[in-house]
Amino acid sequence: MKDMYANSKRFMPAYILVAANIAVYALTSYIGGSFLETNFYSVIRVYGLYTPAVLNGEVWRLFTSLFVHANIAHIAGNMLFLFIYGLRAEEMFDLKEYMAIYFLSGLAGNALSLFTDFFSVGASGAIFGVLGAVMIYQRRSIGQSIISALMYAFFLFVINIGPNVNFLAHLGGLVAGLALGYVLAATRKLGRHVTYQYNYPTSYGQ
Repeated sequence: MKDMYANSKRFMPAYILVAANIAVYALTSYIGGSFLETNFYSVIRVYGLYTPAVLNGEVWRLFTSLFVHANIAHIAGNMLFLFIYGLRAEEMFDLKEYMAIYFLSGLAGNALSLFTDFFSVGASGAIFGVLGAVMIYQRRSIGQSIISALMYAFFLFVINIGPNVNFLAHLGGLVAGLALGYVLAATRKLGRHVTYQYNYPTSYGQ
């Protein structure tokens, strides 16, 4: 039986996104003059998400802030989770779906973050989207209850709430990822066609 689920493993988007984030961090560290943290005034103040600036027309911040990280611990934690759930997502989604989940979730998280008035950076909204899409897709695509996936997603969201954490970005990304994963699983289940072939021998020998 042919595998009906297209995947993006051969394009390695998880590796590409991790490499892109690390490359941007290396560049911003060079600009800021320190590898351990990103300089606020020369990088975050220009490329980070800041509601007054976005509302004033600097909409590119919704995208650029997804690749900027505050310090080495920030990017290390984010890239670890992106690698773990990103590799799993490669087995479930094709390249367009994968990238759509990542960036739409990140943008959804940043859009929700516009209700704040502080600077925000990081890929965590996009990563929570990938996480949500993976969990809900696993359950929905095989016809099982999604309640456990929702509970686990909520648990991960709660334990990541803390000081200096933009929980709105996490929440927006997670909700977007859950919704996208659910829609993709439901669509594929309805459109699945499986073909079986049988070969019958034409003669029998002793």
